[in-house]
Amino acid sequence: MAELLRLPAEKLYEEELLELKKHDSGTVPNGWKLSPKSVLTFIAGGKAGALEITPKYIGSRRLIEMAIASLMTDRALLLIGEPGTAKSMLSELLAAGIHADSGKVIQGTAGTTEDQVKYSWNYAMLLANGPTREALVKSPIFRAMETGTIARFEEISRCASEVQDALISILSEKTISIPELDEDVSAVRGFSVIGTANTRDRGVNEMSAALKRRFNILVLPTPSDMETEVNIVRKRVAELSAQHQLHADPPAAELIERVVTIFRELRSGMSLDRKEKLKSPSGVISTAEAISLLTNSMALSGSFGSGVITEEDIAAGLQGTIVKDEEKDQLVWKEYLENVMKKKGSEWRKLYLACSELNQR
Repeated sequence: MAELLRLPAEKLYEEELLELKKHDSGTVPNGWKLSPKSVLTFIAGGKAGALEITPKYIGSRRLIEMAIASLMTDRALLLIGEPGTAKSMLSELLAAGIHADSGKVIQGTAGTTEDQVKYSWNYAMLLANGPTREALVKSPIFRAMETGTIARFEEISRCASEVQDALISILSEKTISIPELDEDVSAVRGFSVIGTANTRDRGVNEMSAALKRRFNILVLPTPSDMETEVNIVRKRVAELSAQHQLHADPPAAELIERVVTIFRELRSGMSLDRKEKLKSPSGVISTAEAISLLTNSMALSGSFGSGVITEEDIAAGLQGTIVKDEEKDQLVWKEYLENVMKKKGSEWRKLYLACSELNQR
C-alpha cells in the first residue's frame, strides 16, 4: 500500500485520541467524541493515563480554551491572524479532537463558487432523471450539517462577497434550502464551522459585518517572544524531518536562533537591540517560513551534503525566502546584511559571507 504524503490529524495522533477517550472523565457534549478538557489536553499537551500527550499548538492555553468554548455554543468560530500563525493547524486540531474528523474542508480562493459552499449536481444524472437526492453533490458544509460535525472554511476573505454571503443563512438558520427538491436540510447537533482569515488579505474581499456577527472571532498572535518562536520552529522541524526521512542532523540551536532572529528583525522592521530601523521585504516572513527554510536546508544537506546543516545551506534558503521581488527585496536584504548582520560579531561571520555571496549573483 502506498504511503500517504500527509495524514490528517485524527490519523496522525490516533493513539492519543483513543487513550484520551478511554480516560475521559468529563462531560462530553452532544455529538462530540471527547469532553472539552480532553480536547484541550489533545491540543495543548498533558497526560492520558500513562501516555504523554504531545503539545501540538504552542501558544496561549487560554486562547485554545476560548476556541473550544465557542464551539460548544451554536456560534461558528473564526480564527484570524498574520500568515504563519498556525490558524489552519489549530482549525484541524480542533476538528480532530472534537469529532475525530478534520477532512470536511473548503479552501477559499478567488475561484470558489456558491455551489462549493452549499451543493451542486451530478449533471449526467440530473439530465437523465431530473433533480433527485442521488444526483445531489454535497459540499463539505452540507455533509457536516448532516453528520453533526465541523466543517473548515480556509481563507474566507479570499472568496468573493456572494460566496461569503452564502454562509450567512447557513450560520443563522442552520439549514440549507434545496428548492429543486422542495426541501430543507437542517443541521444535526454538533455541527459548526471553523473559518480562517488572513489579516494580510483584508483588502481582497472584506468580510461583511453581517457575516462577522455570525462568528466568535479569535485573533492568533505571532509568537510574542524569541524563546517561544524558537521552540515552535525546533519542534516542527523535528516532526517534519521524521515524517519526510530527511537523513540529516537537526539544525544546531544557534542556527535556529539566528534564522529566527533574522525573521523577527525583518518582520518588525527593527533590530532586536532596537538600535537599527530596517526595511521589511515584500513577502511574508513568518514562523511557518522559518520552519520551511530549515526543513529544506535539512533536505539539501541530507541529499547533497554531509548531513550536517551548514551556513551555506541556510544562506540558500534565506535568499529564496526573503528575495521574492528581485528589485526591491534584493536591496532590502543587502541593507540588512551590511547594516545589521555584518555587525553581529564573529559567530555570524560565516552566515554573513555565505548570504553576501549569493545576494551578489
